[in-house]
Amino acid sequence: MAILRAWVILLALGFSGSAIASGGPLGIDHRLHYDNSGIWKRGDQNALMYGTILTVAGGALALGDQDKLGDTFWRSADAMVVAGLGAQAMKYTFQRERPSQTDDPNKFFAGTHAQSFPSGEVAAISAAVTPFIVNYGDEHPAVYALALLPAYDAVARMKVRGHWQSDVLVGAALGVGVGIWSAHRDSPLILSWLPGGFQVGFVHHFK
Repeated sequence: MAILRAWVILLALGFSGSAIASGGPLGIDHRLHYDNSGIWKRGDQNALMYGTILTVAGGALALGDQDKLGDTFWRSADAMVVAGLGAQAMKYTFQRERPSQTDDPNKFFAGTHAQSFPSGEVAAISAAVTPFIVNYGDEHPAVYALALLPAYDAVARMKVRGHWQSDVLVGAALGVGVGIWSAHRDSPLILSWLPGGFQVGFVHHFK
């Protein structure tokens, strides 16, 4: 899948210049040099996450399901919610300590305070951009640049020792997989649970 290949290539930049891999489920996990400055600041990561949520929710509500773009926003919303719930369930299941909590990447089942695996943010952002890439990538290859968003977040989360390498890779795989599933459904899931007015969208309501 071109989406995941491009994402992994970009993510590899975050592994460069690091110590030899020391463990984890994929044998690649190690701490990166801590950096909470410049573009890697936690505040910038939060801005990306909340900005993604607002953009997807705002686009879905504004456009409804009356055209391809609006439909894609709703599928993006579906993917974010499902990926977020899936990631949270995995966090409670695997209970892995973050790099900020330990230097041992093999610390799983350490208690509910340990929620490193997988990265919920990377999963959600990957899920959000994937339906747009699936629906528009062939016609407009520039849309593939959206893969930079989860790739940036993945590197940034490792830089501030919020996650291990396998956390962000599994988060990305989860998000991409759910995003592809959402893009190929017959209709958006969440929209089918809401009153019919949401299918029209605010833009079309006030035309």
